[in-house]
Amino acid sequence: MSDSNDKQGETPIALGISLGVAIGAGIGAAMSNVGLGIALGIAIGAALGYVSKHHQADKKDAE
Repeated sequence: MSDSNDKQGETPIALGISLGVAIGAGIGAAMSNVGLGIALGIAIGAALGYVSKHHQADKKDAE
């Protein structure tokens, strides 16, 4: 049972990275440097996913 809980906790990070790559590719295309945009998107998406993961844990503890 704990394995499924661990995998659920990883979802915000994976989702954040996915969205970050998509947004970063768009920004990179606008800047004529897609590689840099994707790299920045991965970093930003991972950070947002990490924050979201911990926010969900705090919210769960409050209940």
